[in-house]
Parts: sequence; structure tokens; C-alpha cells
Amino acid sequence: MTGLPQVTGLEVDAVVRRGGFHLDVRFAVAPGEVLGVLGPNGAGKSTLLRALAGLTELSEGRLTLGGAALDDVAAGVFVSPERRPVGLLFQNYRLFPHLSVRDNVAFGPRRQGAGRAAARGTAAEWLTRLGLAELAERKPAQLSGGQAQRAALARALATEPSLLLLDEPLAALDAETRWSVRAELRRHLTDFGGPTLFVTHDPLEAMVMCSRLLVLEEGRIVQQGSPGEVARRPATRYVAKLVGLNLYAGAASGGSGAVTVSLDGGGTLVSASETPVAGRVLVALAPTAIALHITEPRDSSYRNVWRGVVEGMELLTDRVRVSVAGHPDALVDITAAAVAELSLAEGTSVWLTAKATELDVYPYPDHTRQDVGSSVGVNR
Repeated sequence: MTGLPQVTGLEVDAVVRRGGFHLDVRFAVAPGEVLGVLGPNGAGKSTLLRALAGLTELSEGRLTLGGAALDDVAAGVFVSPERRPVGLLFQNYRLFPHLSVRDNVAFGPRRQGAGRAAARGTAAEWLTRLGLAELAERKPAQLSGGQAQRAALARALATEPSLLLLDEPLAALDAETRWSVRAELRRHLTDFGGPTLFVTHDPLEAMVMCSRLLVLEEGRIVQQGSPGEVARRPATRYVAKLVGLNLYAGAASGGSGAVTVSLDGGGTLVSASETPVAGRVLVALAPTAIALHITEPRDSSYRNVWRGVVEGMELLTDRVRVSVAGHPDALVDITAAAVAELSLAEGTSVWLTAKATELDVYPYPDHTRQDVGSSVGVNR
């Protein structure tokens, strides 16, 4: 046993049709890269993983791992799931309840043709590596959530896969356990030499665990890039909501130093952009960059001043998120003390301000396939 997978890259050019749903994606994952896959329910994340694992056949296209075809519709190639060098870790782990931890981990090598003794030897190595050696004889019901997650990871790695598919592997853990297991899983993924796909709904998890993000909506890739790029410049309402930004679409005019954006939902915003931008654009604005006032502000440093009405408030740990209807609508984050000081309630008339330096204006992505709307918080 080498303990390390063969270092290979993944290339995906895939179309899957299932009833009325249509997945159509093209991307690559480099050896050692952890690609985070995000998207709303029904976006196609599970369909993608099933296709890579061989559980769902492609309708068109090709999947290659290390240059070898796993699925090639035109050439008539299809490698069955049990013959694919793929490790799959499910959200609920799916450990066999009647088997010991050791025999759960040994299951994969046995399926690959290893004898019982050899498979158990492989399992023992991985259980030691993941700190589970003393739990080898326990049944899954006797494990904590973190222990079960590590046992499932050991089972996925015991087959020495060239590709890892992780389907929300931390979702079943409580918040305290998730923090520690996340750090542990990150260490193990760093040691894994092959490509990894990490499906998650948690934006923090995606930022911490993944080297690159890919966002699916309605079976299409709407955005991909580094976590910082995606968080700073979301391409759709879903992504903006995920990373906690207001997002507006509009038409830009002006030159370097002052770009005016006429918003689709009504109103205008001015950005102190250093790069001239014209035509269709998106504008990202953090809820913390907007201030609320009861009377019209007289501070001339604000290039963006508009009126609105409070529609709702939500407590978010150490702050309150205020939903304001206006032109444009906005989500605004303020302290609980500020809510009391301003006497805010549903229906309160307010003024909103934002400095031009706080707005990020960038070209409207060609691949965006949905209307961004007036903001991520109030879909009008």
C-alpha cells in the first residue's frame, strides 16, 4: 500500500438530461486542488457527483481522470462505479451499521479484490492515520459525529482513489464538532494528491476548505474563481446572498474616478471606480458599508443618498440586519444599540447613505443566466 493516490487531474465536459432537468458543465480540477461546488437546491450538485462516480451516465460529453476516459458517450466508453478510482463521502456517511469500524473501512479494498487479511491490514493503516485505531471494533452507532466522519473518510481513502467526492461531509455535525472536524479534514485534504470536489451550502466552509469555487444554478456554471474573487464580486443573487452582499444590476457611464450606474430596479449609484466601466454592470455593496439616518444627512462626503422604508429586521449574532425598501432596496447591518437609538420599526422612514469608495462596479458576466434583481434581500 502506498498510502497516496495516483496524482491525476480531472477534466469534465458533461451533459446529463434527467426528465426536465438539464446539467451542462465544462471545467477541470488540477491534482491536489480542492474545488468547492455550491448552488441552491436543485442546481445539479448531486447530479454532477453521481455522474463523476458513475452512478448516472452522461447524455453527452466526456469525463477523464489522468487522461483516461471514465465516460465518453461518443466513443462508447463507460467505466462502472466499482471500477472507478473514486472515493465518495456522503453527508450522512452511510457506514454499514452491522459492521465494525475496521470492516467498514476494509469494505472498499475487499470490493477491489483484496483478501480479507490484506483488506483489514489496509483498514488498520488508515484507522491509525486518522486516529481511530482504538475504535476499530466499535459499531457506527457507538461513534460520535466526528468519529463517524473520520471513519467514513478512512473508508473513502482506503481504496487509494485518484479522485475524492465529498457531498456536504460536515453537514451532519453540530456546530462545536464541525469546527474541530473541519480543521482535521482540511489537513487530510492537504495530504491528498488527487483532485477533490467538495459540495457544501456553507459559505464559510467553502472559503476555508477550498482553493477554488464553482457555482451551479439551474444546471449551469454561473461563476467560478478563487474564494476571494467570488466573495468580492458575486455574479448572481444567490452568490451575493451566500456571501452577504447587496447586488444590483444596471447600466454604467462615466470615466475614471466617478462611475454612475442607473439601476434596473430604479435609482442610481455612484462609484469612485479607478477603472472606467461602461455598459451593463453589476454593483456589489456590503451591508456594513451602508448607514441609516432618520433625517436627511447633510454630510457632503456621501455620494450616494436615498430614501427608504424599513420592511423588517433580523438579529444576526452581534448585529441587526435591516431590510429596507427603496430605490434601490438594501440590506443594512447595524448594532442593536443603533436600532434603539434610531427607534427603528417596520414602516419607519429612513435615509440611506454609502460612500462612493465602498461600491465595487464590474462588468455583467456573459454567462449569468438569471436576473439579478434589485437586491439580494428584497426581491421586488
